[in-house]
Amino acid sequence: MSTEGHPLPNDVEQLKAMIAAQSAALAQREQLLVQQTTVIAQREAVIASQHDTIEKQLKKLAGLEQQLARLLRRQYGPQKERIDPDQLTLFTAEELAEVVQQLQQGVADSVSTDDGGPDDQPATEESSADASPKKPRSKGHGRRPIPAHLPREVIVHELSDADRMCPCCGRPRTEIGRDVSEQLEFIPAQLKVLHHERVRYACQACQENVATAPKPAQPIDKGLPGPGLLAYVTLSKYGDYLPLYRLEDILSRSGILFRRSTLCDWIASVADLVKPLYDLMCERVLRSHVIHTDDTGIKMLAEGQCLNCKFWTYVGDESNRYVAYEFSLTREGKNPSRFLEDFSGYLQADAFSGYDQVYARGRVIEVACMAHCRRYWWEARQTDSRRAHEALGYIARLYELETQFEKALLKGDALRAARQQHALPILTAFENWLRQEQDNVLPKSPIGQAFTYTLNQWQALCRYTEDGALEIDNNIAERTVKLPAIGRKNWLFVGSESGGHRAAILLSIIASAKYCQVEPWAWLNAVLKELPIRLASATGPPDLSDLLPDVWLNSHPEYRWTIDDIRKVERERSRQQKTNKRKS
Repeated sequence: MSTEGHPLPNDVEQLKAMIAAQSAALAQREQLLVQQTTVIAQREAVIASQHDTIEKQLKKLAGLEQQLARLLRRQYGPQKERIDPDQLTLFTAEELAEVVQQLQQGVADSVSTDDGGPDDQPATEESSADASPKKPRSKGHGRRPIPAHLPREVIVHELSDADRMCPCCGRPRTEIGRDVSEQLEFIPAQLKVLHHERVRYACQACQENVATAPKPAQPIDKGLPGPGLLAYVTLSKYGDYLPLYRLEDILSRSGILFRRSTLCDWIASVADLVKPLYDLMCERVLRSHVIHTDDTGIKMLAEGQCLNCKFWTYVGDESNRYVAYEFSLTREGKNPSRFLEDFSGYLQADAFSGYDQVYARGRVIEVACMAHCRRYWWEARQTDSRRAHEALGYIARLYELETQFEKALLKGDALRAARQQHALPILTAFENWLRQEQDNVLPKSPIGQAFTYTLNQWQALCRYTEDGALEIDNNIAERTVKLPAIGRKNWLFVGSESGGHRAAILLSIIASAKYCQVEPWAWLNAVLKELPIRLASATGPPDLSDLLPDVWLNSHPEYRWTIDDIRKVERERSRQQKTNKRKS
């Protein structure tokens, strides 16, 4: 028996041997195939692992790129988080007109109820309806008038006798009027010497019983500086952020040299002197219904190294317009917990976990900051533009409402009612959108972190609608914490722990004066004159309430500081010009 090209033997044993050889070869091939399959599986596992590693590295790279972009923006980019208004529809024209009309109607109702009753309202509405809207006249950037209280020196410019002669007839020309203009001149600050002479008296008859007129208590006993100089040095460092070596140069222009070590001793004495007033401010802040708080870092020199320490700021409400700073070596929650131990009310802050032990007592209610929430969405707009801008649109509508409420001068219960009517529906729609979209994003991505932060803080973010005394954000504390933040760029560090506590006292004094719109040097000069006398003559804790900046301003209204009002008007005018430009 044979096959074509492959003859087979007829011997059975040979056939068995051939079959056995072929079976062995087949088994060897199967074993080789299994080995190759194993190698391929191992290579696929390695490739899959490399793919996972690459994906992780890409995610890490994207996160690092975002952090780098954030740091570069903070260092070199614009600070304002502007968005393109064309990407968002905050309100339709009809919605915004309806909100404004309702607010105006509410104000008109309150005015008619207080003044003339409801009978006067239809005529007012009819006349306002008939009046055609006038285009607001754009204000130029003209020079502000020079205040009348500044001293004036009259300089008369006259023609010489030769120039007065008429070129036509040769007769002298007579004066027919004057062209008047004013120019500001600067007179450098001057130092003057207060020469104290204490008169001694004696009895001429008995030549005894000598009496010397007492000298009023001074800010620094037997010290060289007067109250005005101490107020200037303190304000220059903690209000104008000048380090002491620059003050040393500035004061040397007056012909007398004060070493920076001497200036440092003066500032320490001022801090110790005004501490009772600082303690009173802290007590008044803790009486507030709402407290805004934040913290910022500062370096402290300690045994040849710099430690990272903190300044904490606490801002009172409208009834207690004071700013209290505290210095601490660490950013532990025990620091705000100690200061707020006796406080009960609303605490508006960021999502720092150190405040949790304050909330855990049950007497302090948490209020979150919408500006912090917005920042997460702003930073996520490069990775998920659609969702980020949609969230920014909801938040922008809430802020637009706050702008309208402010223009309508709503406060207290009226503001709460307006928020309940107009802001709560937007917050409800925002929450529904967050719940629907949350499962469609990666939790650790920038957009996922924005979702997580917003939903974790949601109840505290909505709490501002419960009370008209609350704010939508914590920007009040953010602004006050800028004082030590700007100062550390110039001072660089505090020299010791006691120096940090004294810096907190003086920062509180200056910041409270600015917050109450008091001209800080005039107020601090008056305090440094009066406070030593009060403390020297007091048999117990003195009553210093009349030295608080807002109370002192009531009796000295000429020292009201209007720079914040001027800047607010300028910002509003600039904002309105930009709005009109976009509409046109």
